[in-house]
Amino acid sequence: MTEHIDHTLRGRWTTTEASLPPHALKWLRERTGLGDVRTPARPPGVPESGLSTAARAALGEVVGPGYVRVDHDSRLGRAGGLSYVDLLRQRGDGELAVPDAVVLPASPEQVVEVLAVCVEHDVAVVPFGGGTSVVGGVNALRGDKAAVIALDLNRLDKLVEVDPVSRLAVFQAGLPAPRAERLLAAHGLTIGHVPQSYERATIGGFAATRSAGQASSGYGRFEDMVEGVRLATPVGEWRLGGAPASAAGPDLKQLVVGSEGAFGVITEVALRVRRRPEVERYEGFVVDGWERGSALVRELAQRRVLADVTRLSDVDETEVSLALGGGWKVNALKGYLKARGVREPCMLILGWHGASKREVARRRAEALRGVKALSLGKVLGEAWRHGRFNGPRQRDALMDVGVCVETLETATHWSKVSDLRAAVREALVDALGECVVMCHISHAYETGASLYFTALAARDAADPIGQWQVAKAAASEAITGLGTISHHHAVGADHVPYLEAEIGGLGLDVLASVKRTLDPTGVLNPGKLLAGDIGVSGLASPGDR
Repeated sequence: MTEHIDHTLRGRWTTTEASLPPHALKWLRERTGLGDVRTPARPPGVPESGLSTAARAALGEVVGPGYVRVDHDSRLGRAGGLSYVDLLRQRGDGELAVPDAVVLPASPEQVVEVLAVCVEHDVAVVPFGGGTSVVGGVNALRGDKAAVIALDLNRLDKLVEVDPVSRLAVFQAGLPAPRAERLLAAHGLTIGHVPQSYERATIGGFAATRSAGQASSGYGRFEDMVEGVRLATPVGEWRLGGAPASAAGPDLKQLVVGSEGAFGVITEVALRVRRRPEVERYEGFVVDGWERGSALVRELAQRRVLADVTRLSDVDETEVSLALGGGWKVNALKGYLKARGVREPCMLILGWHGASKREVARRRAEALRGVKALSLGKVLGEAWRHGRFNGPRQRDALMDVGVCVETLETATHWSKVSDLRAAVREALVDALGECVVMCHISHAYETGASLYFTALAARDAADPIGQWQVAKAAASEAITGLGTISHHHAVGADHVPYLEAEIGGLGLDVLASVKRTLDPTGVLNPGKLLAGDIGVSGLASPGDR
């Protein structure tokens, strides 16, 4: 078992790992009105723990006294996730919700016992994996509880079982994704789930948020891989799954996947796994214009010849990738594209995984048959692959020089993709003023696609948190009615106000009923997924909402 390691800002990529080259900073100033400022992080305040002596002792009896931590560094390291607002608060802006303690169980059985103690002592529980939520999903909200703990699952880090015949593997929930892949590699297998949070995220976090990876076009979304779950709840343990398919009523397993710690704590996940690819080929292409590019991706999806990784950047994102990325002779490339009649270059990345060069070549040929796109070859594709996890590091560097930088995502049907993109762009520009708004298709389906937006603006020094909250609210209102409020970031706390518009009041009643059954006193992750105060009698009844 690996030893747990504390980090003062656990889950946060440090600014020493990225920097902005002078040409990128110059470009940002020209496009966003950014001033010549430096805004280094400053330590936020950490209040004293409010966990009672009795609760601390009872938790220590379950996990061991050394695994109930109330020191400032341990608590600060689990204070929020990785959203722009979270990072601002961790840098000393605004009020940071800090848990009263960090509790580290070593087994699924201990998780059940910890929940029982928290019910007895009226303590809220926030499950914590890699801490990579960008929608407030791991913020230490206590609701009306006496205290709140971060339930860190880092010690639940085992590959429990591998069934190579059925191609199934059972993982404990706290296992980080890179280590899960290394353990599977010894069996010649892979999960194939690689979101941008991959370096820090955990198996349990993927399941709890219905995660989607960069290669989901080939491997599927994470919920497609889940064959079984083990859930600890305040009323006991619940195990689901046991067959590759079932008609024994609604799929309750999928009720747990995506429940964000509000119904229980996922402690084990059984996943469908696949053979590790022997060959991977990534290529870059350029399409002239967003409409042509999105139509091309739609064609690939509906012909069922999508590459495992399929990613289309709009004109603005393509420009930013070239301007900030470095390593390219940008002017020469622009001249090359212009000479070939490309006026609005949109970058398309396609990546194929396969058991052999022949298989990859066959799939590539099928996908590109009749496709009108200018190939830039493997160099661009490999550059994207090697920089695929750079976003969080670059964000820290951007924040250091006073940039407001944040992302949001959604999904809709093909007939609405361009309307949705335009509506969100307009909302963000109206709210932020002089800014850059980028968009890419990150995942494609036969019926539609996801849109992933990134906004860059000069940070409002007087109210940096309010600046983004106004913009995010405007974008969320623009999304409502056209697409989903979240394709893969989940609901968390940030998207709670928009959930009813998507699933209806009756849908909220259904979720509230499940919550009351599994968590009758409301200790689990208050304020996430479901709106309303959670007290000792559970959520308000449907008629009281």
